[in-house]
Amino acid sequence: MSPILQRALPHSPWMDPRLARLPGVLPLEGEDWLAVDEAFGPQMALRDQLIADIPQIVLGQLPEGQAAAEELFGVILSRLATTPGYKVMVDAVTRPDGVTVPLDRAAPLKTLGRLVQEDLCLMQETGGGEHVLTGACLCFPASWSLSEKLGRPLTGIHRMVKVYEAELARRVQRMFDVIRVGQPLWRMNSLVYVNPDLHQPGFEGAPRTERRNGEYVRAERQTFVRLPQTGAVLFAIHTYVVRLDSLTPEARAGLETARL
Repeated sequence: MSPILQRALPHSPWMDPRLARLPGVLPLEGEDWLAVDEAFGPQMALRDQLIADIPQIVLGQLPEGQAAAEELFGVILSRLATTPGYKVMVDAVTRPDGVTVPLDRAAPLKTLGRLVQEDLCLMQETGGGEHVLTGACLCFPASWSLSEKLGRPLTGIHRMVKVYEAELARRVQRMFDVIRVGQPLWRMNSLVYVNPDLHQPGFEGAPRTERRNGEYVRAERQTFVRLPQTGAVLFAIHTYVVRLDSLTPEARAGLETARL
């Protein structure tokens, strides 16, 4: 099966010093927290397949995340109603690739996962001082798994990340605390991969993903949006995979310097 690739990245995060100091979060101009790119059709076909075949792996939600999931359902449908290429009807949505998806309001994250390219993760402050992952549709994980992280606070989610020390954890939690309605934030990461597959789950303690001499750059454009009613934060992940040789000479040299 041919890999699902984009022709280019919208941004080269390793070339932008604003993104270098973790968490590297910037204000998002406008409301562009969902995106449609040239890989929409094949990515969405894969999302449809994963949601149909392995829903227990790519979907998860705690009871306390239900209200936020329902709110997100309405927010995204309103957004798609004004997004070119989408046709929003009473009981279904036709995507830009021509596929019509029935609207199942009883399964909001499952439905939304078939409508947009982004993986959708809901983070909520549940009384412990940290935001907790209460629900998600995660079709394209990069070396992590929803079943292992669901219900964990931010520090628990990142406990195997070496750079996620106390000061960084404090800054990330502060970011989640201060996100304002109507003022989304964004960041972007990138790593060189050997395997271009989009669905690459991983568990803590498992062998690390082989990345030496990889021919692909995998990047995530991550956006953070405060939902106005529940106060939950949507952490949306748009995944790009490009061939290393598609980068400009300057970006390729910068990538080698960054040693990703």
